[in-house]
Amino acid sequence: MKFVTKQIHAYLDYPVAIALIVLPFALGLGESNPIAKQLSVITGCAALLLTLLTDHQFGVIKVISYKIHLIVDFIVAIVFIIAPFAIGFEGIDSIYYWINGAAVLSVVSMHKPEPNINR
Repeated sequence: MKFVTKQIHAYLDYPVAIALIVLPFALGLGESNPIAKQLSVITGCAALLLTLLTDHQFGVIKVISYKIHLIVDFIVAIVFIIAPFAIGFEGIDSIYYWINGAAVLSVVSMHKPEPNINR
């Protein structure tokens, strides 16, 4: 079931980046380890920059291909899933990263390839 188009993904990018910056404060992340808050905020800032630089409809400078953007998203998902184990997050910190990692991994895995127009 691959239905997440480049356009749908573009609509998700900015809200997700902002959520990664804001939610750690709203949820009180960092109780088990201060890195839990910092990792999300830094990732959110990086995601915002990545979105601004991606070659899709909401990219501003468009110097990063959408394919590279998807690869970065995939890497972030894996890091988020592994981070609670590797860094020692507990409670809400772990749950936050597992949910976000699973969500990003789901979006990337449901990516619908664009038709090849160079035929």
